[in-house]
Amino acid sequence: MKIGKDPDGLAELLVKISAYSMILVVFFIFFFLFFEGIKIFNFESVQHFFLGQSWQPTSSNPRFEIASIIIGSLFVTAGALLLSVPVALGCAIYLSEVAPPSLSELLKPVIEILAGIPSVVIGFFGLTVVVPAVASIFGIPSGLTLLSGILVLAIMVLPTIETISEDALRSVPRSYREASAALGATDWETIHKVVLPAAMPGITVAILLGFGRAIGETMVVLMVTGNAAIIPTSVFDPIRTMTATIAAEMGEAPFGSPHYFALFMIAATLFVISFMVNSAANLLIKRGSRYA
Repeated sequence: MKIGKDPDGLAELLVKISAYSMILVVFFIFFFLFFEGIKIFNFESVQHFFLGQSWQPTSSNPRFEIASIIIGSLFVTAGALLLSVPVALGCAIYLSEVAPPSLSELLKPVIEILAGIPSVVIGFFGLTVVVPAVASIFGIPSGLTLLSGILVLAIMVLPTIETISEDALRSVPRSYREASAALGATDWETIHKVVLPAAMPGITVAILLGFGRAIGETMVVLMVTGNAAIIPTSVFDPIRTMTATIAAEMGEAPFGSPHYFALFMIAATLFVISFMVNSAANLLIKRGSRYA
């Protein structure tokens, strides 16, 4: 192939190189995390590491057990989704199906701006506004709790879920709506029984991507959840997440120590969870495009 006479071939080659490079980067990141993290099992058994509840890396008898950290991450993520999904879906339905075009064009950029606010700014808002409000309203000594993390994280993931859900609703062919109206269905019946089922693969992808965004968030949960490595028994207990543990302790862990290896295994575990969620989202995208 003569590159000078075949610009299309050059473009195809560059695209292939870029795609394969990204695959290699992802593979090497996971390999590096796993290669460093697996060394923790020379000091802690696999069962104790993943199922134990005692994270005491700096005590005289150090324990490296991350069940409470994983559960804390899943609890705050699930809670944030329970709050944000109904609100985001309601906003998406309103902007795509009900609101006048002029109002929709005005509100959509505002929501997208919210998605672009740095997480440290939202975390600072949570620390100065949400945390004191939670402590005051519920009469608890400290507002650094699971509930605060859920509230602030819900604010973060809401615009992501709303934007993708709205795009999924707008992508439903207009002929579906016209056919439903021709059969005598009301506007709400059309939305509920025709548009939402047709857009459900895209909405599911939005929720999964919101899950990935929430479980991978660092600054917000580091600032407002209290960072106590315990399994919470209520929303007023503090928690610690995987991302917060890595961010808070990596700078203090001696290189080559069991603590250092444990943090890498936490990172590898988080990588696997995120990879599984993103893979599920990609499968749903392919399934939705196949039947669209």
